[in-house]
Amino acid sequence: MLLVQKFGGSSVADAEKIKRVAGIIADNYCDGNDVVVVLSAQGDTTDDLLEKAAEINPNPSKRELDVLLSTGEQISVALMSMALEKMGMPVVSLTGWQVPVSTNFQHGNARIRSVSTERLRQELDRRRIVIVTGFQGISGTGEITTLGRGGSDTSAVAVAAALHADKCQIYTDVDGVYTADPRKVEGARRLDEITYDEMMELASLGAQVLHNRSVEMAKRYGVELEVLSSYERKPGTQVKEVVKNVEQMKISGIAKDHNVARIAVVGVKDEPGVAFKVFRSLANAKINVDIILQSIDRNGLNDISFTVAEDELDKAFEILKGRRDHIGYSDLFASKNVAKVSIVGAGMLSSSGIAATMFEALSDAKINIQMISTSEIKVSVLLDESCADKAVQVIHNKFFN
Repeated sequence: MLLVQKFGGSSVADAEKIKRVAGIIADNYCDGNDVVVVLSAQGDTTDDLLEKAAEINPNPSKRELDVLLSTGEQISVALMSMALEKMGMPVVSLTGWQVPVSTNFQHGNARIRSVSTERLRQELDRRRIVIVTGFQGISGTGEITTLGRGGSDTSAVAVAAALHADKCQIYTDVDGVYTADPRKVEGARRLDEITYDEMMELASLGAQVLHNRSVEMAKRYGVELEVLSSYERKPGTQVKEVVKNVEQMKISGIAKDHNVARIAVVGVKDEPGVAFKVFRSLANAKINVDIILQSIDRNGLNDISFTVAEDELDKAFEILKGRRDHIGYSDLFASKNVAKVSIVGAGMLSSSGIAATMFEALSDAKINIQMISTSEIKVSVLLDESCADKAVQVIHNKFFN
């Protein structure tokens, strides 16, 4: 069996943890498997490197920042290879550009174009364990690039897809995907399996187990994922196209996102083209908009409210403020004191009353809903940030207890 295994920064944060992970890798290899391992930078290394950069230059070029940040993963793979060498294991470490992992030219948030398998196959044919840097690649002009947030997950899935691996295992500090964050929600349950679509929704809505880009790639190329613990030797959660219990479980999970802010464009004319003017201005600045709510007509005027990522609020607000005459609104408001809570489940397609049950739980807890967004497998609500944790708990109690 060909396994691609990814270990995050917390799993390789120090010497003791590296040795424990090396034991997991060695055991899988000794069981007769071909093993390719993708690693993140140790612990807070990436943040530390960003701080070092800021000490020298508060506004460095993205090219040089990529050169700097890519060293974090290089340290991880070298140390892991040393640990496996000490155990007598045949091993080789490779950087993103030694594989190579080819990307586009967007420094800091590059997209993978292809993964060459020639070098990987050569090393596997020699019965070596191959340790690969996550989060990084090389552009068509030979520039080092990094993949942005969640990049190591994406690297692992891309390698697994290119090699047609039997499984891609994502090792984390939890033992699988839960119905809610088990560190914060009492009664959270571990799922044996979950669909790609459900996992993508949860990942994009604030669940931090997997990055949505990696799940999207896994779905596209049919890579079966398993999320499991690097601390306990037991099966995790399977992420795949079809699961057995899709109709038995009405929802699979609850996610919370604090990186959200609300903007209200007040008093715009109720006529064609106004919404276009608002959202085209934001789209041109590459600002993503999530939940959108438009009020009913009031004497020829209405309001448009929507959410953006909190770290893009100031930019979005200034853009709309500068286009007041062009859009023709009477006032503009913004709020950071909000959070988004979402339920996700493929079982919604065949079950009625899911949204009503969610709203009942919030009503019983006296939690007010500001905005609502739905899709076939998701219901999201915008709430006051101070109520978010309580909202997740009461919704979880309603569906799972």
